[in-house]
Amino acid sequence: MPVFDYDPPERFVAGALGQPGARAFFLQARAEGRVTTVALEKLQVAALAGRLDELLDEVLRLSGGTAHVPAMAPTDLTDDAPLDAPVDEEFRVGTMALAWDEESSKVVIEAQEIIDEEDEEAPEPAVLRVRITAGAARAFTQRALRIVAAGRPPCPLCGQPLDAEGHVCVRLNGYRGGEVAS
Repeated sequence: MPVFDYDPPERFVAGALGQPGARAFFLQARAEGRVTTVALEKLQVAALAGRLDELLDEVLRLSGGTAHVPAMAPTDLTDDAPLDAPVDEEFRVGTMALAWDEESSKVVIEAQEIIDEEDEEAPEPAVLRVRITAGAARAFTQRALRIVAAGRPPCPLCGQPLDAEGHVCVRLNGYRGGEVAS
């Protein structure tokens, strides 16, 4: 089982490549001249960002405000740079786990390779493990949410993503509407 361990990474970001509606999403960690890139779904990026914020808010609440957890992402940790090239996918993420390491005051993020559970001879899944500060986690979340939101705009009627040529809107009984005036 290959474990790609970054404690701490110089950089840990979510990113996307491609045009809205056909984007591929990635997590990327970099340290000491090595880069690990793993692929995942847009919903996984959104879920990770949401759960990270919830975890940090809970740590702050349980500590009575004494934990070194910023309420907002520190501006000096903002990272708007593109993914490091070349983007070579190590594996596709199946499950993810989050934890707060109280001893080091860091967030631990694990992304595990998707495997075929019915294949008894399948090797152990690969894992990307990253340990980052609470400030870096807030900055990761801020960027991840921007990446997710940069996709196709939602239909104002049904909320489904709009394609350039419209979409089949369930609220219009399947009428294939084009752009809807705001």
